[in-house]
Amino acid sequence: MNKLLKKPLTLAQKKAWMGVLFVTPLIIGLILLFILPLIQSFRFSLSSIRLVEGGFSVDYLGTVNYTELFTTNPEFPRRLTESVTNMLVNVPIIIIFSLFAAVLLNQKFKGRALARAIFFLPVILASAAIANMDISSFVGSSTPAGGGEGGGGLMQSFELEKLLVESGLAPVLVDYITGAVDRIYEIISSSGVQILIFLAGLQSVSPTLYESSRIEGATGYEIFWKVTFPMMTPLILTNVVYSIIDSFGSNTINTLISQTAFSSFEFGQSAAMSWVYFLVVALILGISTAIISRKVFYYD
Repeated sequence: MNKLLKKPLTLAQKKAWMGVLFVTPLIIGLILLFILPLIQSFRFSLSSIRLVEGGFSVDYLGTVNYTELFTTNPEFPRRLTESVTNMLVNVPIIIIFSLFAAVLLNQKFKGRALARAIFFLPVILASAAIANMDISSFVGSSTPAGGGEGGGGLMQSFELEKLLVESGLAPVLVDYITGAVDRIYEIISSSGVQILIFLAGLQSVSPTLYESSRIEGATGYEIFWKVTFPMMTPLILTNVVYSIIDSFGSNTINTLISQTAFSSFEFGQSAAMSWVYFLVVALILGISTAIISRKVFYYD
């Protein structure tokens, strides 16, 4: 009778249980390593934590820690504003440079593999010594004292600014471009992954689209804006999300959060900083994704 009641599993049921078995380690890790610490961190942000013998004591305070961040803490609002401003300035430059470099590296020329490796080297090496170098002092020492005329040195930023102003550009654009030139090392070192993603996307575009465009008489400029750029819009969205997260991954506000927790031993306020920081990043990602996804073109 029991044998009649026990029906063998169908193929679909077996596949479903195999899928559950496959994702079980991920679910367990998500709960233990992310969900529970996230809940505990939010609990800490609403409390005052004191180190006592044998552990710590948690005293509920409500939203006091959040209020103090913007009323009595002068560092957090300033550093948060700096982080958001740097992200708004750097991410568009990184995306434009990455797409431009990927288009160039996708062309056929001798030494293409070496050129691709050079652009990706900063990501592989990630040398702290190089990252912490004072690039501005290096640029200053490499630039002739009299300007950019003698010895083939680098053009000084004030000369570039003067040239752009005389060309008729708005002062806001001039400041943006000269600021990008001053941060050229930071931009290149932050563009390796984005260039690789764009390069993979360019190589997946069907050559027939370019061939038909040339047959119709389209110029290289028209092909880029009518074929290449629309095909890259899904990857632009991907790279924008990655660049935003990457820009927030290493900045002064992370240092402030660590110092508040492990130097000042203000764990509650540090947790509140983390949550405000998390919400700001989530808000920026949500707005950016909502705006860019409206213009994304998906080729069938």
